[in-house]
Amino acid sequence: MAPKVLISDKLSEAAVQIFRDRGIDVDFQPDLGKDKDKLAAIIGDYDGLAIRSATKVTQKILDNATNLKVIARAGIGTDNIDKDAASQKGVIVMNTPFGNMITTAEHAIAMMFAVARQIPEASASTHAGKWEKSKFMGVELTNKTLGVIGAGNIGGIVCDRARGLKMKVVAYDPFLSQEKADKIGVEKVELDELLARADFITLHVPLTDQTRNILSKENLEKTKKGVRIINCARGGLVDEAALAELLTSGHVAGAAFDVFSEEPAKTNPLFGLPNVVCTPHLGAATSEAQENVALQVAEQMSNYLLDGAVENALNMPSMTAEEARVMGPWVALSGHLGGFIGQMTDEPIQAINILYDGVASEMNLAALNCSVVAGIMKKLNPDVNMVSAPVVARERGIQISTTNQDKSGTFDGYIKVTVVTSKRERSVAGTVFSDGKPRFIQIKGINIDAEVGAHMLYTTNEDVPGIIGTLGHILGDMGVNIANFTLGRSAAGGEAIALLYVDEPVPAAARAALAETEFFNQIKPLQFDVA
Repeated sequence: MAPKVLISDKLSEAAVQIFRDRGIDVDFQPDLGKDKDKLAAIIGDYDGLAIRSATKVTQKILDNATNLKVIARAGIGTDNIDKDAASQKGVIVMNTPFGNMITTAEHAIAMMFAVARQIPEASASTHAGKWEKSKFMGVELTNKTLGVIGAGNIGGIVCDRARGLKMKVVAYDPFLSQEKADKIGVEKVELDELLARADFITLHVPLTDQTRNILSKENLEKTKKGVRIINCARGGLVDEAALAELLTSGHVAGAAFDVFSEEPAKTNPLFGLPNVVCTPHLGAATSEAQENVALQVAEQMSNYLLDGAVENALNMPSMTAEEARVMGPWVALSGHLGGFIGQMTDEPIQAINILYDGVASEMNLAALNCSVVAGIMKKLNPDVNMVSAPVVARERGIQISTTNQDKSGTFDGYIKVTVVTSKRERSVAGTVFSDGKPRFIQIKGINIDAEVGAHMLYTTNEDVPGIIGTLGHILGDMGVNIANFTLGRSAAGGEAIALLYVDEPVPAAARAALAETEFFNQIKPLQFDVA
């Protein structure tokens, strides 16, 4: 059955056609996002939701989204999506960070020119027939110092354009390496130095707990007298009331804002002040950008719903379509390893340690980690998936660590999962054979070779004669057919294990009969999601 996608905001017809061409059932209702009650009533029918800024994806919407797998925002900002609730629900949240990068960067440059040369005021004056040529004395950008707060995708483009304008560029970004700073031709500085040196300051960071009010009253007062401030990133990055005071006092010479702490902005401390340029969140408002993000969101959603590729996700590691194809068996294996160890562990888990060896260590480990954790957490919640599992683990205070190493044994690669509780450590390892089928290769340090089946039975015992016969006889009498039977032991006469792949769940009566023999120390039925 074809996946179903709802588009609840205005999106390019070309994007709608992409869904259709990919074989996805698309429902285009561009005004639905404004009706939250109607959206909540029908969202349960859809696998994907494509939105812009008008649709608010709230907890209520997500509570009704019984089939939803992915929400994709045509644009960068996802403030209109409850990402925590989406993660709890196991829904991937994507955005399209690259489709409007150039447009937003160009708008910041345009706003910088506008405030430097007082273009909006001069235009209004000239339209009024005043011809006040001497009133509008501007400043050049050449040889001025531009302070860029946030030198990521958009900030990096602004740096490049500013250097083309012969500006000196200093950048504050905790994630900017010296190598990257050298490559884009900027001087990497701390925030206080940027504030003291910059003639113009432009912001290009998301709104987070760390960046909220990054230009607070205290920091604004550290700026160079005559500075001009541009914000085309997110409202809330600047203390607008404090900025208004400094504009009025003359400490700040001008400001250009495209975004505001409250939008739509009907009133704001900056409105009406001289030499303040304001636009209504136009950073991405070009025909090229609108088309780009619409096409990008359609491709990303289609790739995920059809091929399992995860691109530009905010709450899950990204995985390309090619990675999804190559890693598919390894993702399945990691989920099975987690599933095994999760079903075997009854006490609270304190830590999960994951070892990747050989070819497995060269893969997208973040995605494999999520699959392992999802397998473990399914015992607590059967609906958990690769998106929600890390959230569930974090809420329970479970520490997750990863180790990778070069090929160290018989197999080209393998994954070993160990969980730590207050009572014990328990481990299981597996690999993927050339046939693409996951195998368990070690349990409790005992080597085995077991194919993974939907229904399995795990037993432990002392290594004595008669175990195989006992298992076969009792399960046969109970009508349980054995598809695969694997044995392993630590040493002759030592601890032994058996892992059976059976055609149907082992009934309680069969487990009771096995227990009555007193051969077995442990008898555990297991279930796995096998495609």
